[in-house]
Amino acid sequence: MKSKEEELFSGQDEVPQTDSSLTPAFLATTAQLPQKISQTQLQQISPAALAYIGDAIYELYVRMFYLLPLQRTETYHHLVVAQVRAETQALHLRSLIPHLKQTELEIVRRGRNAATRRTKRVDPEIYQQATSLETLIGYLYLTDSQRLTELLQKLHLEKQCET
Repeated sequence: MKSKEEELFSGQDEVPQTDSSLTPAFLATTAQLPQKISQTQLQQISPAALAYIGDAIYELYVRMFYLLPLQRTETYHHLVVAQVRAETQALHLRSLIPHLKQTELEIVRRGRNAATRRTKRVDPEIYQQATSLETLIGYLYLTDSQRLTELLQKLHLEKQCET
């Protein structure tokens, strides 16, 4: 007879099956801000600040995506890190470009231009694309959670951890 812990983690090496209803519900509840942001206030928020918020929302989305089935914390970590690295975010942005509206493309452009920090680990172009994705996610989180959900569900998150 297996212990409860053994039962919980017995499927740890299986491909995660996600409950797609979790993600929209998550985004709907996290998108409720304590106060409404006016268009004027929104225009005053820098692309870097939008990327800051977008980074947090994106990572939380990825964590929710991999939450079920239950796995070891180390496995969660490897799955999430593979998705939140700049190279993967740049790929995700490129996959979303054909689906973006003109205003969203403008936000992406602003995010790319705001990414001036130089990194040693990644090519500056990759870093700009990753920042652009985060900027778009931050903007949509503040303005249109339904559209954010629609675009996030178009991402092709990898189902297995390569360890």
